[in-house]
Amino acid sequence: MGKIIALANQKGGVGKTTTSMNLAASMATLEKRVLLVDADPQANASSGLGVDIREVETSIYDCLTTGVDARETIYETDIKGLDIIPSHINLVGAEIEMLNLEQRERVMTRVLQPLLQDYDYILIDCSPSLGLITVNALTAANSVIIPVQCEYFALEGISKLLNTIKIIKSKLNPKLEIEGFLLTMYDSRLRLANQIKDEVKRHFQELVLNTIINRNVKLSEAPSHGLPAILYDADSAGAKNHMALAEEIISREKA
Repeated sequence: MGKIIALANQKGGVGKTTTSMNLAASMATLEKRVLLVDADPQANASSGLGVDIREVETSIYDCLTTGVDARETIYETDIKGLDIIPSHINLVGAEIEMLNLEQRERVMTRVLQPLLQDYDYILIDCSPSLGLITVNALTAANSVIIPVQCEYFALEGISKLLNTIKIIKSKLNPKLEIEGFLLTMYDSRLRLANQIKDEVKRHFQELVLNTIINRNVKLSEAPSHGLPAILYDADSAGAKNHMALAEEIISREKA
């Protein structure tokens, strides 16, 4: 049975999508069967993995609102073993459409459950909000990775996210765990970045993942070519960081 990991932080610009795409690609390179679910209406993970979002006929939106079989929405990527369920701008309105559905917080769980036998990991790239679709992702997930950028205001809003996770754990998904806080956009030359790294580690201790994602130009360039960093430049710091992250998360399963 596969494991579902959501990547969530309601703060935008923390590196969620970059991490989702590159972690998924790195896990597939390590011969895991991986499905990335793009649950962000901006659909950046979809285009960043080479899906032409203008030609997408069925997406996660259709699965959530009209019950389309998730298998009909899966696209293969250029990396062997990595598939994606793309997003669509329509997802913006999905929360309103889902309000009248029975057990509306568990729609994503029903969509993804049949796919667990096909994949080792299902990663969900959440939108920067704590709305119904993010609640659905956290209800479906076994664990959550929380990207935190090493910049000013990094810890702002995290208490709100942790409170949401606590509520979901008590009411909807008792098995939900925090996989870890992931430090992103780290620049060791900046005093502020080092201060924030120390503050996050002091605050969350063993919950902070060992791998740190450094600020890296190749990581920013790769999505514009529809490629994860590992295909764009495998020797870049960004590609190596995400490979280390994939190894860290996979090794936890064996421990």
